[in-house]
Amino acid sequence: MLHDILLVLVGLIVGAIAGFIFTRKYMEKYIKENPPINEKMIEAMMSQMGRKPSQKQVKQVMAQMQRYQK
Repeated sequence: MLHDILLVLVGLIVGAIAGFIFTRKYMEKYIKENPPINEKMIEAMMSQMGRKPSQKQVKQVMAQMQRYQK
């Protein structure tokens, strides 16, 4: 009985550690492949659309994106 409980606890601990490591590696890979959008990216995107963005416009777009990410 005690042996079974210990095996379950060890299994849960090992699973939690393995899950943490897997999730951490996955998120590092995801962030590397899909970096978060910054102000330079927004300026480049607006320039490609034929607009010369002001700093105020860039800040407004950043604020809107941050509001929707929460």
